[in-house]
Amino acid sequence: MNLPSFGSQALCALAITLAAPAQAETVQGAHVSLELNALEPVDGACRISFLIQNGHTNDIAQAVYEAVLFDTEGRVDRMTLFDFGDLPAARPRVRQFLVSGLACSDLGRLLINGAETCEADSADACTQDLDLRSRTDVEIIG
Repeated sequence: MNLPSFGSQALCALAITLAAPAQAETVQGAHVSLELNALEPVDGACRISFLIQNGHTNDIAQAVYEAVLFDTEGRVDRMTLFDFGDLPAARPRVRQFLVSGLACSDLGRLLINGAETCEADSADACTQDLDLRSRTDVEIIG
């Protein structure tokens, strides 16, 4: 079987091309990703489930976010703190919060107002390039 012969320059160019996406993923991953994953009514309360991932190379010892909950008419319903606890590097975590007196169907939008507490190597590790998504009908903004 005859295999094509590549010169050293072509092999070097191929190696650089293949390595570039891996480097780009590392740079793009250096942030916290927060997904509003599910809402579940529970005895006069709403259980809010988040999928959160620390994309940094170092753990975050504690992350507490200030959140503003808006009703379906766009009015502020309440402000609260969501304590996500420790976030190990590059590991997804699910965190759930039970918000009493809130019907899930009345939640229209959720605003992440900022980090109340961020115990990490970098002061802005919890907020820089914060990636927000929702798998529900409720919009999450920040």
